[in-house]
Amino acid sequence: MDVVALGELLIDFTCVGTDADGYPTMAAHPGGAPANFLAALTKFGAKTALLGKVGTDTFGRLLTGTLRTAGIETRGLVAADDVFTTLAFVTLDETGNREFAFSRKPGADTCITYEELDLSLIDETKVFHFGTLSLTDEPARSTTQRAVAYAKSKGKLITYDPNLRIPLWKDLDTAKEQIIWGLEQADVVKISDEEVDFLWGLSPEEGADYILKNFGVKLVFVTCGPNGCIFKNQNACGTAPSLEGIPVSDTTGAGDIFGGSALWKVLSLGKAPGDLSEAELREVTTFACTAAGLSTTRSGGISSVPSYDEVMERMARA
Repeated sequence: MDVVALGELLIDFTCVGTDADGYPTMAAHPGGAPANFLAALTKFGAKTALLGKVGTDTFGRLLTGTLRTAGIETRGLVAADDVFTTLAFVTLDETGNREFAFSRKPGADTCITYEELDLSLIDETKVFHFGTLSLTDEPARSTTQRAVAYAKSKGKLITYDPNLRIPLWKDLDTAKEQIIWGLEQADVVKISDEEVDFLWGLSPEEGADYILKNFGVKLVFVTCGPNGCIFKNQNACGTAPSLEGIPVSDTTGAGDIFGGSALWKVLSLGKAPGDLSEAELREVTTFACTAAGLSTTRSGGISSVPSYDEVMERMARA
């Protein structure tokens, strides 16, 4: 197993139109940041698994089937009768940027317990990945903290994406506290410029430097939407541009797909993330920016991951 992720698997309802009264017409897409992240890795050939929880409802069954079709191992996915599969409602502005509302009070993903985790998946993997949506509520928060501790005790590479969704937090102080906790655990971090600003009021460049100096992180990517991405480790720093000249349809999952694509490239190089050279990091980041950019030309998260050939063809054209 290459990568195991813990976290939310949900349905993204994305606005595809508006009726005469202003109500959105919505299309359902499989999503959840860790699932999108794994979908990219799996599409490019990695062996992956998800630890998570859904309901025994129609959406839970659909999502489980989608993961299996995508090639993501589902034996760590719990289905429960007493909770409903989490739903996210995504409305888009004219540039394709998103605003989220959640049906999650509670959702199945927040109710997973440590006892429900298949720890053998963590034993088998090279990398353990998590984000902060599983830190917003109990028991998922304690479950995530214990799972991260278990993975670290087994010497696994820890990757992390804050993936801030402000409406899901009871207060912003708790959000900052939990995001910082995540940074303290991670070897590789993918964070957005908006999240850097939220935490410290720093620029993306300053944020990348701050994370490397103040946490145990070995490699950081700060994504900046249409302005590309900043990469930094102990050896090198630099930027890679976003994909230009594409018709953006839906940015849902693009950051997750960037993260999964970047990690796949890092693993393919066979070196520790902190030891990668500037040329190697530029290769990693350019590949990830291209994959994420292509994903925005189609709807959804899991369903929008481009093929390896698509990414390489687009990079060759650039």
